[in-house]
Amino acid sequence: MEQTKIKFNNKLLNLRITRSHECAYLQNREEQRLAADISEVPQLHDQLAESGFRRVENWVYKPVCIDCNSCIPIRVDAQNFVLSKSLKRILRKNNHLQMSFDNKDADEEAFNLFKTYLKSRHNDGQMATMSQFDFHSMIHNSPIDTFLIKYRDEDNDLVACLLMDNQRDGLSAVYSFFDPRLEQQSLGTFLIIDAIKLTKSYLKKWLYLGYLVKNSQKMAYKARFKPYELYVDGHWIEKD
Repeated sequence: MEQTKIKFNNKLLNLRITRSHECAYLQNREEQRLAADISEVPQLHDQLAESGFRRVENWVYKPVCIDCNSCIPIRVDAQNFVLSKSLKRILRKNNHLQMSFDNKDADEEAFNLFKTYLKSRHNDGQMATMSQFDFHSMIHNSPIDTFLIKYRDEDNDLVACLLMDNQRDGLSAVYSFFDPRLEQQSLGTFLIIDAIKLTKSYLKKWLYLGYLVKNSQKMAYKARFKPYELYVDGHWIEKD
């Protein structure tokens, strides 16, 4: 990887450009990322997140693809979010689920649900070969305040998990996975609604949702949650 050093918020940050690999969202495209290890400077995370970076384990990254700028950071205004009729229906479908913060471990039960989800939704993706050790690292190897929410049904079966980062101006939905057999419950959408509610309860303004990818149906759902802002040319621009 190419490497350079910059001063960020008066701290030295080593930035690397990764090797190109197949894009997970757009056909016939190659993806490259600008990445930095923040293990020694976790205090930089929030400012980087507010500048369009995302976190995975102790790394932050943002796409820097050649001749492509389709990945646009998006954040939802949780304090002004209003449920549409369709989102209210999804919320009612899942009002029986119990949210739990008490067991945050990346245990075998959570790992099995994760693998079931990947097999159904992303079997050809980069995460498909992750071991339980890799999964544990994804959940627990974080230099900032990160927590895992588990959702259980009436039979106490684990049906969904949501990995969240807590930052100064909001929460960030790092990754979610759920039982793909429960398609009629629209669990993916429900998890975002619940994350917005949680952000609001924390008295924070923004729920960060990663990237809205132009011309990718996989990412189009993020635009359902309004109002939101997009990070374009170094500025957050309001959309409604």
